[in-house]
Amino acid sequence: MRSIRLMQAFVVLTALCVACVDKTAGTVGDGNPDKPKVSVGKLDFYPAFESKSGLVTPRNVYVWLPENYSKSKKYAVVYMSDGQNLFDPEKMFNHQEWRVDEVFGGLLQEGRIRNCIVVGVANSFRSRSQEYFPEDVFALYSPELKEYSRSKRLGEADLLGNDYLRFLVEELKPFIDETYSTRRDRNNTFHMGSSMGGLISSYAVTKYPEVFGGAGCLSTHSVLYITNYDAEQDFIDAANQCYVDYLRENLKPNGCKIYMDRGDQTLDAQYPRYQDRLDRMFRDAGWDEAHYVSKVFPGLAHVEDSWASRLDVPVLFLLGK
Repeated sequence: MRSIRLMQAFVVLTALCVACVDKTAGTVGDGNPDKPKVSVGKLDFYPAFESKSGLVTPRNVYVWLPENYSKSKKYAVVYMSDGQNLFDPEKMFNHQEWRVDEVFGGLLQEGRIRNCIVVGVANSFRSRSQEYFPEDVFALYSPELKEYSRSKRLGEADLLGNDYLRFLVEELKPFIDETYSTRRDRNNTFHMGSSMGGLISSYAVTKYPEVFGGAGCLSTHSVLYITNYDAEQDFIDAANQCYVDYLRENLKPNGCKIYMDRGDQTLDAQYPRYQDRLDRMFRDAGWDEAHYVSKVFPGLAHVEDSWASRLDVPVLFLLGK
């Protein structure tokens, strides 16, 4: 009986020690089954990272560091949405990933980009669309479009984009800057994502132009909904126009770097007319090629493998030497 009690006490003590280790900055979660594996560099894992003010629900945060990371150097920071999709295909339902460690690591090894780290922020799954929606665009909607948006769980009571960006800027970024050797200025702070993650990236540079100096927006879901393109075309077109109008009014021409692209397969096949409208707006507003780039990649689809295959392009645009 005594040995059983001792064993039980040992198990409890061990669990408490593990819990303490899991909260230690920079060394957390090495035994956590949710931690992705990387083949290049090192990955620090912060499971269930909490917003102290409750702006967002807890979510995993992943910090990728290059092979030669050193406290004696300073690093630009790229914040990426859908962080659970970035590093390890074995963690993905479709066995695909962005290959962030290989792409960033390779470009650093070749000396083509400045020193940087990547912060992947996991999405909240159930409220992903609400968090990645550019919330202030809703104010430009007509009454009919607002009602349609509410039917998609994207009404004014549902939208969380402003809270999500506040979490990044007011809570996560200070933690990253205190924990890692970062360059904290806007010219070395970027946001990148795909699909609705592309939306929130473009929105970030409008809401916090003093924080984010550039955005990488791949396969940007500028229609603002995942919906029936044939049956609801009028609503989609109007929503896209509001998004374009919002960017026109809230972005200073050549005031930051913005990269956008699309493929032409699967969901990306629906994007040409909407991305063309965006491209015309940027061109007519006077954006030059050093600050706005829009590309088309024939044969590529709305999936992680396709984004991985061209990830070097926006990374070079934002961070190239």
